[in-house]
Amino acid sequence: MAVEKFETALKKLEEVVNRLESGDLSLDDSLKAFEEGVKMAAFCTKKLDEAEKKVELLLKKKDGSFSKEPFRLDEGE
Repeated sequence: MAVEKFETALKKLEEVVNRLESGDLSLDDSLKAFEEGVKMAAFCTKKLDEAEKKVELLLKKKDGSFSKEPFRLDEGE
């Protein structure tokens, strides 16, 4: 797969899902579309994971200064 932007891959994934949901594809075409969708989903997941690792939150301390902390999701999310 060529290097792509997240937004491009997500749009392709949405198109694959729409084609599969239409029910108009043959079995072979459905399998090919599904395979393409799995690749797009994996690419999007990888890009999201990379972005999450880069995110830092600036937090204002009581003394007015700022500190950087790694981004973390709450356990409930």
